[in-house]
Amino acid sequence: MENNEVRMPCHVTIIMDGNGRWAKKQGKLRLFGHNVGVESVRECCEYAVENGIRYLSLFAFSEENWGRPKAEVEGLMALMVKSVLAERPTFMKQNVRFRVIGHRESLPEDVLKNIELAENETSGNTGLNLIVMLSYSGKWDIVQAARRLAKATLEAGHEIDIDEAVFSSYLSTEGIPDPDLMIRTSGEQRLSNYMLWQCAYTEFYFSPVLWPDFRKKDLDLAIRSFNSRERRYGKTE
Repeated sequence: MENNEVRMPCHVTIIMDGNGRWAKKQGKLRLFGHNVGVESVRECCEYAVENGIRYLSLFAFSEENWGRPKAEVEGLMALMVKSVLAERPTFMKQNVRFRVIGHRESLPEDVLKNIELAENETSGNTGLNLIVMLSYSGKWDIVQAARRLAKATLEAGHEIDIDEAVFSSYLSTEGIPDPDLMIRTSGEQRLSNYMLWQCAYTEFYFSPVLWPDFRKKDLDLAIRSFNSRERRYGKTE
């Protein structure tokens, strides 16, 4: 989908919500919704590549999601491995760099192995940066940054001058621009402990569409809404 009529945000992030509700409407188990939602991921990636979006991050699995039923968690982890393996050729063909951000120590070994394989294989790609947030939460990110900063202070042997830029460099998203646009699907209107620091000045867009039904046209609507807004960052014109 070529789209020269609107200004593309540099970084779009999406909270992919509504898989379970979509599956329930079909009379299926929740995991069925997650499987169908892979096509939505594919469509959003294609849109981003076609329209020159530099960063697309997807909230796939939160730290809190480990509390879900064991069968669902295991199914989600298996789906992650399957999807990464299946999409690697596409990443290379479309010049996409694939990355995963989150609390990696919580992830199963086979998931980590395949993630690292895809990350290494695509590390030289210079097009879209596709970032999957896995076992991630905003509070975890801030706490781990504070711990790393405290450790750096001890190792330095003196107080480190801390400002917003310095603190940001210790977050897991270091080197990635803060999101310009955050989209949440399924009609829910909350952050759910996601990128709490990074989304301080992000524009929010809440779509009523359940994630498995989300397509390029829905992403385009969100970006057109983004274009209608004035971003003043607390300043006047």
